[in-house]
Amino acid sequence: MIKTNEMDHAYRFGDNGPKYLIRGPMCDLGVVVLQPGQSFRNHRHKEVCEVFYTLSGEVCLYLDGEMQILQEGDVLQCDPGEAHYLVNKGTVPWKGVFVKSPHVNGDSHPAEPDCY
Repeated sequence: MIKTNEMDHAYRFGDNGPKYLIRGPMCDLGVVVLQPGQSFRNHRHKEVCEVFYTLSGEVCLYLDGEMQILQEGDVLQCDPGEAHYLVNKGTVPWKGVFVKSPHVNGDSHPAEPDCY
């Protein structure tokens, strides 16, 4: 069993970016925040499937270059090999949950271009 609380973890970039709540052994789970105007680099996973669920706000998620708008309650699954880039073009913070499975260390790889 793994039990934790979001408040016990820090965002990667202070008030934004990913915040892992669980890492392994079978999957990774966390939350991510993008402030207005912020983005998270374009990347892909070789083995990992990544799912995003929007808690609040709105984000543009580019999946292999095609824009998908994720609003509160929307879920999107990125399969292995699909490049994904997130950008908050709105006026309020976007907060989402991400799940990556299976748990594989070092499976995030940069993809070009890094903006759309």
